[in-house]
Amino acid sequence: MLSISPTYLLYYLPLIIAISLVFGATRHEDLKLILRHAAHTARWITGFMAIVFVVLLVMDWMV
Repeated sequence: MLSISPTYLLYYLPLIIAISLVFGATRHEDLKLILRHAAHTARWITGFMAIVFVVLLVMDWMV
């Protein structure tokens, strides 16, 4: 498995917050709706990344 410094994971939080808030703000004008949409988008992106990670981890174990 590729060895990467764990500090790179700290970049994930501000990046996912920024992406989710911008995406939510382009869809809604009400702050409550923006935050709700941003939370949903952050969960969706995190889940997708987790699935990709698990698939790559299983493929690494198979090799």
